[in-house]
Amino acid sequence: MILAEVLGIKEALPPYLDPTLKIEDLLTGVCFASAGSGYDPVTVKLTLALSTDDQLQMFKGYIEKLKAAVGDERTALFLAKSLFIISMGTNDISVTYFLTPFRKTKYDIERYTSMLVTMSSNFLQKNSHFVGNFTNVTEGNLSIGSIGIIGISPVGCVPMQRTIRGGRKRNCAESVNQAAMVYNSKLSSSIMALNKSFPNPRLVYLESYGELNELIQHHNHFGFEVGDSACCGILNLEFGPFCALSLKFCKDASKYVFWDSYHPTERAYSILVSEIIKRTWISSFKNTFLVN
Repeated sequence: MILAEVLGIKEALPPYLDPTLKIEDLLTGVCFASAGSGYDPVTVKLTLALSTDDQLQMFKGYIEKLKAAVGDERTALFLAKSLFIISMGTNDISVTYFLTPFRKTKYDIERYTSMLVTMSSNFLQKNSHFVGNFTNVTEGNLSIGSIGIIGISPVGCVPMQRTIRGGRKRNCAESVNQAAMVYNSKLSSSIMALNKSFPNPRLVYLESYGELNELIQHHNHFGFEVGDSACCGILNLEFGPFCALSLKFCKDASKYVFWDSYHPTERAYSILVSEIIKRTWISSFKNTFLVN
């Protein structure tokens, strides 16, 4: 996770399930993310990913390991300086809703996004209750177990959606982007409401739509040469391990906004993270965790 590197914590967050993890890794943050996951259980089944409940159980197991290693008091202080990042919902919107019939035949986008936000709210409340009940330590005005929730980016402009839904000119799929904005608006409002009920831990909505859209639409301004196609793959449909199967890669990924058909390049991510840091308080944290 580039955020950890930008904050100077560590070069990358190791996965929690890595059997070689050491106590030093636990003390500076780990990653509970599961590629392809989402709030919607249908998404989890489609991608064979770990569910939000699975990831929360891993987090609880992590806390027990930390308590066994350094004790309850130090664990409590550790959590007080930690940032938890949740990035979820993109696969629900872009894959489950727009690329399969399982939800679209039963829900319009208003109802589906409302359902996702309810699922997100339930997950955040579970997370908040767990961290909040574990400790009551507070340093200054810093809330324990602060959680940053990243909104959905303009997923209708990723290479895959352009190829599938963008026509001959491979334009952005505006219906997908509109769904993302509807979801983000509801998510932001939900987080504000939750903060009134659960002031500790602190929940913060992190905007990503505008920043990535700016990179895509004005990529030349940021030193990129390509903003609508991926560095890897042949058809702009490949992602993750399927990129390796295509055996086609660009010569210089730093010139591309997108690495594969869905994910930005490391350079693009670095710019996005830097913008988020400028607009928020997260630079004060010493430990980072990712749930996805």
